[in-house]
Amino acid sequence: MIYWQIFVANFMANFLGYGGGPASIPLLEHEVVDRYGWFTVHEFSEMVALGNALPGPIATKMAGFIGYQQGGILGAFIGLFASIAPSIILLIILLGILLKFKDSPKVKNMTKLVRPAIAVLLGLMTLDFFTSSYEGIGLIHTIFLGGVSLLLLEKWKINPAYVICGALIYGAVFLG
Repeated sequence: MIYWQIFVANFMANFLGYGGGPASIPLLEHEVVDRYGWFTVHEFSEMVALGNALPGPIATKMAGFIGYQQGGILGAFIGLFASIAPSIILLIILLGILLKFKDSPKVKNMTKLVRPAIAVLLGLMTLDFFTSSYEGIGLIHTIFLGGVSLLLLEKWKINPAYVICGALIYGAVFLG
């Protein structure tokens, strides 16, 4: 029964919490403090503070912690799944609708309009990364890492994960 309660508490808070993790925090507090009595208000506030201090989405961190506290490792997995399940369900529904209308001229035009915007955003992000790298490690290292990465990715088709690991090793050895 505890696993079902963990699922319901996290699912409902994240399903009704429109606006992401911070919007679901009051709903999650109602579930775990008021409804089930698993935590006191003070314990819940400490959990929120710790969740905010760690990197990553707060809703999944809190769901995993609540699940672990109440049901061990299996409870943590159930809590984590319940916190992302609403997004998964909506994504599947929206993708189903998109696939149903993929041949529609309106959907095709929407896709044509979105692609240039994504390209511009990625270009601006790349420029920001280059500028930050140039300011942090200098022009020679930035050009070297960028050029080698481009060759590895485009010419030799090396998996990006290996290129990232190689850049991390380079940074540790030569820039550490």
